[in-house]
Amino acid sequence: MLTALASGQIASRIWRRDPAVFVGARAPEAVQSAILNRLGWLDAPEAAGRHAGDLRAFADAVRQDGLTDVVLLGMGGSSLCAEVFRDVAGARTGRGCRLTVLDTTDERAIRTATEALNAPHTLFIVASKSGTTIEVASLERHFWAAMADRIGASTGRHFVGITDPGTPLETLGGKRGYRRTFINPPDIGGRYSALSLFGLVPAALLGIDVAALGESAQRMVADCRDDTETNPGLMLGAFMARHAAEGRDKLTLLFDADLVPLGPWVEQLVAESTGKEGRGVLPIVGEPPGRVEEYRPDRAFVASVTHVGGDTDTLARNLERAGHPVLRIKTSGAELGAEFFRWEFATAVAGAALALNPFDEPNVRDAKARTQAQLDAKATHGAFHLDPPFARGDGYSRREFRPTWQPSSPRQRYLAILDYLPVDAARLALVNRLRATIRRRSGLATTHGIGPRYLHSTGQFHKGGPNSGIFVMLTAADASATPIPGAPYTFSTLKQAQALGDFDALVANGREVVHYHLDDPTADFSAVLERLLSKLATK
Repeated sequence: MLTALASGQIASRIWRRDPAVFVGARAPEAVQSAILNRLGWLDAPEAAGRHAGDLRAFADAVRQDGLTDVVLLGMGGSSLCAEVFRDVAGARTGRGCRLTVLDTTDERAIRTATEALNAPHTLFIVASKSGTTIEVASLERHFWAAMADRIGASTGRHFVGITDPGTPLETLGGKRGYRRTFINPPDIGGRYSALSLFGLVPAALLGIDVAALGESAQRMVADCRDDTETNPGLMLGAFMARHAAEGRDKLTLLFDADLVPLGPWVEQLVAESTGKEGRGVLPIVGEPPGRVEEYRPDRAFVASVTHVGGDTDTLARNLERAGHPVLRIKTSGAELGAEFFRWEFATAVAGAALALNPFDEPNVRDAKARTQAQLDAKATHGAFHLDPPFARGDGYSRREFRPTWQPSSPRQRYLAILDYLPVDAARLALVNRLRATIRRRSGLATTHGIGPRYLHSTGQFHKGGPNSGIFVMLTAADASATPIPGAPYTFSTLKQAQALGDFDALVANGREVVHYHLDDPTADFSAVLERLLSKLATK
């Protein structure tokens, strides 16, 4: 496939912004026009250098004003890239602010952040491409009210917006007197926005050298321009597409420890871009490593290695000797700009090779509509619409949907844990043990999606990709219900509606799903969950 893509000039056609490379010359003009309006990420590395001085001055002024804590209110790829900048070893080179990312509607997370708020020293980044993202808008209203209660008229100086031109968020920033509203190029989608202002603003506040980041990305840009088999973006994209087409669509990502935070960002980029029209590439991220014989032949492996001869490199070589396809990438945390662009370009190449549009997300929109339908049902009837209804169990309620047909070959299936419980380190460790147990006993690849975050990433693949998933949804009653200013519902209600809307979307697309709801908000979630997941692992 790599040879065919090189000879077919796929790389140069992407650089020429030829929408037909993704959807064919006969695609409707509206589809081709929409693709043309999503290719601005190709210019982002060069633009990063132009932004560097302004962003450095902005970050210096923020710190000089005594703002030491930054809270990013975002959702999807634009928030995940900020976590990569914060957590990857070697990325930060200077003195910067502390960063908290809130891309959730979870009661416990929001209340914890509110109670810990050091208002005089906190800056909020409100990041939304459309300016209407429901999670971001709800969080903005909540924290604006919390800050106004604490510091009054100076609240606007503690808020920064990042959005497209002409959005409601741009208008809101002017009305509220935000310190600044950054206007991003409108032709960059959220999951391709790491090297745009959505990524660069938090990077600068973290103390990252934006100019060096852009230079790193531009070196990769130069390497990705030619129609040759040594083009690193073309190589990676061809690897993903070829093996997905051959049935190895579980792209298992192996990272050395200092690059592990890159995984969730790659996951959302690849899954949301390729999971549609009944095909795609499913990244397997965060799964504990296992013995070579535990992995089925439905996998291909990409190993991002910073230490040759280390554990990741050794596992990759053992997998290769066992006959699994493995692509090794030698890199470092200092080359984040290059890695962001490598994966963006490769994902576009994979879309072209699989003959699909990597820049739309139709099933994400469907899940949003079903969330709104659940909110409307709650407002009109006082209760959510549950079809099928729950049946009571031991400390939990349960419901499920099983299609009347066999969705996929058992050898091609995977299990996705859709987790709406409050994030807890002990429970995450429990889920990882479960994932390792399932792979050891059945060979199934597993994913772990934190709700509602995953709705904007792997959620697209779940409904639009191959019908090969087994979905286990986990929700729980909340001990509190925090009102959202200006909305007729609480954060607790919104989060429940998002889970129920996704359940409805999975059912509508014929997916096999079981939903467990923990009934007692004062219970030890980990203890109840361990009983549940232990049963699951033995099936």
